[in-house]
Amino acid sequence: MTSSRSVALREPIAQSWHRASLAGLAPATALLDLRTAEVDPASHLLSAAAPVLEDLDERLAGTAMSTVLVDHEGRMVHRWSADRAAEDCFEELGLEIGSCLLEDVVGTNGPGTALETRSSIVVHGEEHYAEALRGFSCYGHPIFHPVTRRLEGALDITLLAAEANPLLAPLVAKAVEEIERQLLEGSKVSERSLLAAFQAASRRTRPVVAIGPDLLLCNQAAADLLDGSDVAQLWNLAGEVAGPSEMETELRSGQRVRVRAEPVSGARGGVLVEIRPLGTGETRRRGRVRQVSPAAIGHVHISGPPGAGRTTEAQLRAPACTLLTGAQAVLGGSAVWAAQFQTAVEAGSGTICVDGADLLPAELVDLVARHAATGAGPNLVLTTGPREGLSGPERALVASCAESVELLPLAHRSDFPEVAMRMLAELGAGRTHNITPGAMRILGSYDWPGNLPELRGVLGQAIRKRSAGAIGPADLPPTLLADASGHELAPIERAERNAIVAALRSAGGNKVKAAGALGISRTTLYARMRALKVPG
Repeated sequence: MTSSRSVALREPIAQSWHRASLAGLAPATALLDLRTAEVDPASHLLSAAAPVLEDLDERLAGTAMSTVLVDHEGRMVHRWSADRAAEDCFEELGLEIGSCLLEDVVGTNGPGTALETRSSIVVHGEEHYAEALRGFSCYGHPIFHPVTRRLEGALDITLLAAEANPLLAPLVAKAVEEIERQLLEGSKVSERSLLAAFQAASRRTRPVVAIGPDLLLCNQAAADLLDGSDVAQLWNLAGEVAGPSEMETELRSGQRVRVRAEPVSGARGGVLVEIRPLGTGETRRRGRVRQVSPAAIGHVHISGPPGAGRTTEAQLRAPACTLLTGAQAVLGGSAVWAAQFQTAVEAGSGTICVDGADLLPAELVDLVARHAATGAGPNLVLTTGPREGLSGPERALVASCAESVELLPLAHRSDFPEVAMRMLAELGAGRTHNITPGAMRILGSYDWPGNLPELRGVLGQAIRKRSAGAIGPADLPPTLLADASGHELAPIERAERNAIVAALRSAGGNKVKAAGALGISRTTLYARMRALKVPG
C-alpha cells in the first residue's frame, strides 16, 4: 500500500492508514474536526504517572522534545514541551488538554495508534496520516494496569522528524514500566482502605460484603446468606453506586433483604455493602405476576424483539388462555384461523392470546381489531415485534389495549443476573450449580443479539461442560470472553453502548445511517465504537 505521497508504508502503518480511511478521515483535513472534553486532574492514571512524568520531563529539558499522556479514551491528560517552539506547534495544531487523539479522529499518530494496536509504535514523519503532523516523529507506548490488564492510556514522546532517535523507544517503554508500577502501588493502597472499612463493619454481626475492582470480601454471615447469583447481583449494584444508597431485593433463596451500599473513601471503586434480612412484616409484596380473573386483565399488548420473552410473558399473564399464533395463520390459512378465533370469541369469557399478531394477514388484523373495539370479552393478549416496526392497521389494533408492555433486549435488562439464574434452573441445573461473579460479569457485558435463546444455548453448554458446582469464565464460549475482555463500562457508558448497538442493528450495520439516526458524525461514531468496544 502507498500513501497519497507515494511513500511505501510499513505494515502496521499501512493498516493504520486503512483504518483512518474507513473512519472517513482525509489527510489534508484530519485535524480540523478536533474535539475536547474535560479530564479529571485527580484520575488514578495521572496520579500514578505524575512522578514519572516529572522525572522524564526533567531529563528531556533542553531538547526539542515533548511528552504527551492520553487516557484510555484517547484524551490528552498531560502535555509538556522542552521549548517554546514545540509548545507553539501544539497550540497552532489545536492539540490541548482534553483533545482526543484516537486514531479514528486524527489518523495515525503515536499515542492514538498505540491505543488502537495495544502495542508500542513509532510513527516517523511521512507515516502520519494527517499532513499537519508529518514534520514530527512520535514514539507511543500503551499503559496497562498490572492487575486487571485493562488498557489505561498511552505515553508518547514527540520531536521533529529530522531529529528522530532510536533510543527514544526504550526510554518511553521504561517510563511506562514505572507508571504501571505506580498503578500497582495505588491498587495496594486502595485495597488496604477497602479492607480496613470491611474489618470495621464486620465487627457487627450483620452480613457485610466489600467489593472492589479486583477484590471481594464476605464475612461469615454474608457467606451463609448469599450464593453466586446474589454476589453477582451485588457486584452489578456496586458498579452503579455514586453515593450512599439503599434498596430492597430478593435473594435466590427467597429471602427479602435491605441492602445498603456506600463508596469507601480512599478505595478507588471500592464499595461496602451491608445486608439486613427482613422479617415477614417488613417485606413488600413480591413482584411476581398475580393470577387474576380474566375480567381484571383487559386487553394487553406485549412488544419486543425476537427472543425477548414475549410468549413467556403472555403465558404468565394469562396461563389458561386460548393460544392462537400468527404463524398458524400463515401456514394453515386465514379461513381456518378466523374460524378458530371466532369460536374463542363466542365463548364470551376467558382470554385469547394472539402470539405474533404482527404476522397476521391484513384481513385477520381487521378481524381482531373489530372484536377489540366492542369492549366485550374475551380479553386479548397480543404479542408483536417492536412497536416502531408495526404497520398502520397493526398500530391501530394495539392502541385498543389498556396496557402496553415493552420487553427490552436481554443486553439492556437490569435484572440480568436473575434472568440467568432462572434460566439455569429451567435447564435442569443441579442444586449445586451457580454462576461465579466473574462469569456473570462476562455474561452481563455481552450484547446477546440472539436474546434469551442464545443465553439458553450458552448456559446449556456450560452445564454440559461442568456437571456440578460453579460455572466460571472458562466454562463460557471463547466468543463471549473476547467480547468482554477489553472494557469495564460505567452505567452511562453502558447506556451509550446500547444505543449505538441498537442503531447499528436498525441500520443493518450501515454506519452512515446509524450515525444519522444517533445525530452524530460518522467520525464520532467510529471513535465511540472503538472506545466502548462495539464490534464493527
